[in-house]
Amino acid sequence: MWPLYAAGFTTAFGAHGVAASLGGQSSDAVTSLLVLGGLLALYDGAEVLLKPLFGTLADRIGARPVLLGGLVAFACASALYALADNPAALWVARLGQGAAASAFSPSASALVARLNPATGHGRAFGGYGFYKSIGYTLGPLLGGVLVWAGGLRLLFAVMALLAVAVAVWAALAVPRVPPLPRTRQTVLDLGRRLADRAFWQPTAALAAATAALSVGVGFLPVSGAAAGLGPVATGAAVSVLAACAAVVQPAAGRALDAGRLTTRAGLGAGLAIAAAGLASAMMPGLAGVLAPAVLIGAGTGLITPLGFAALAASTSQERLGQTMGTAEIGRELGDAGGPLLVAGVATAATLAHGYAALALLLVIAPAAMLAGRLRR
Repeated sequence: MWPLYAAGFTTAFGAHGVAASLGGQSSDAVTSLLVLGGLLALYDGAEVLLKPLFGTLADRIGARPVLLGGLVAFACASALYALADNPAALWVARLGQGAAASAFSPSASALVARLNPATGHGRAFGGYGFYKSIGYTLGPLLGGVLVWAGGLRLLFAVMALLAVAVAVWAALAVPRVPPLPRTRQTVLDLGRRLADRAFWQPTAALAAATAALSVGVGFLPVSGAAAGLGPVATGAAVSVLAACAAVVQPAAGRALDAGRLTTRAGLGAGLAIAAAGLASAMMPGLAGVLAPAVLIGAGTGLITPLGFAALAASTSQERLGQTMGTAEIGRELGDAGGPLLVAGVATAATLAHGYAALALLLVIAPAAMLAGRLRR
């Protein structure tokens, strides 16, 4: 399992380590905000388009070869800019990193499910999410240190070495998991499976959690600056958010496996906690930054392992790669849609109204669950 955890760390570190350093450390390549936005969108855009394809490929030929191939491709894409320091190479390298992460990220998730019994999926996905959250947390910090020490090329060189090390580790330690025989699936069959409640409910919860997390990371510093807090304080608040998400995930997974927590109750509680965090962001001063960080982090940390465990439990093992890759699209859409919603409402009204709009969307599902239970 450890190489799979390292693969999760690698994709998170690759996403945030570079994204946090592009704007201030690559003036030769980033000549405008439009160019910066394009470079940031390349990584996530490639993941949205390619994750279902690579997930299906993992089901067809086995998740382990796709995992290893993705890690090697990530290393090659990173080495490209480390060796050829020019704007065109940066665009190609960033696109290549996103495409490679689209291969090894859903493959790692599928292997987490295949290599663990159903009764241990909560703990397994909790551990995977923990190390992925560590990558999101440390990515900007370690990336900033590397860029300060040797420029953006050093950061890409370190990512190339990291991907190579994880690939070798996975080749030595991850067992071969042969693909399972599959029945023929038509587009209509796929549509029915994706429209099933067992798929779209966990996926929607994961998308909502990612939206709340993205809004917290992006907009809490804005609220902190408006309250007169300095960059150190707002940066610490974002770190608290990521740390809470990382700490809660293993505990939530263990509670699910032990039967102390059900998927339905956990997802509903996670959405309600994250919504409460967004609502508390409307408070003034330090409380309006610290309380949301803790609550949003705890809510998303509760949802993530339960959502993936529910997807694994409701999917036949021969379709795990396709399911995980398709579910990742929901997370990416939440990652982009949450900030867009808050920004749009904030532009028309205030940032507090933006927080309230997203909180309202998140609280609809728990309210509907409670209403259904009261009716019964």
